[in-house]
Amino acid sequence: MNDSNMQYVTSTSFLILSYAKYLTHSRQVVNCGGTVVTPMWLRAIAKRQVDYLLGDNPMKMSYMVGYGPRYPQRIHHRGSSLPSVAAHPAKIQCSSGFSVMSSQSPNPNVLVGAVIGGPDQNDNFPDQRSDYEQSEPATYTNAPLVGTLTYLAHSFGQL
Repeated sequence: MNDSNMQYVTSTSFLILSYAKYLTHSRQVVNCGGTVVTPMWLRAIAKRQVDYLLGDNPMKMSYMVGYGPRYPQRIHHRGSSLPSVAAHPAKIQCSSGFSVMSSQSPNPNVLVGAVIGGPDQNDNFPDQRSDYEQSEPATYTNAPLVGTLTYLAHSFGQL
């Protein structure tokens, strides 16, 4: 799959942590194919996924814009890719924005904190604005990450 793979990372991590919380509160573990699954084990899996998203991956790239030394520069986001009103006070007509879409210049406005679609199944990421499947931020990718990061911050030291 190449279509916004980070949505699966963020939503699955959130789901795993929700189950870890359930297991913690019910004081249970699960036996899955001979493996004892504990809340701590589930938290460690989710944390590894977040670490991957934030740059511990083959590309050494954070898929969260503005985080770390290397992150996407050309995301598919109108507000991030068009010049600001301060830099370009004249109105930009809808069709005029397409010239920006094909530009190889980094976005003039860094959308700090936005998680984009991410790499393909081979861990490749071209960082091209026109590749919306990999370079577009979306609420269905970012929202579960908020819950995941909140849980990990709250349970810091319990891994």
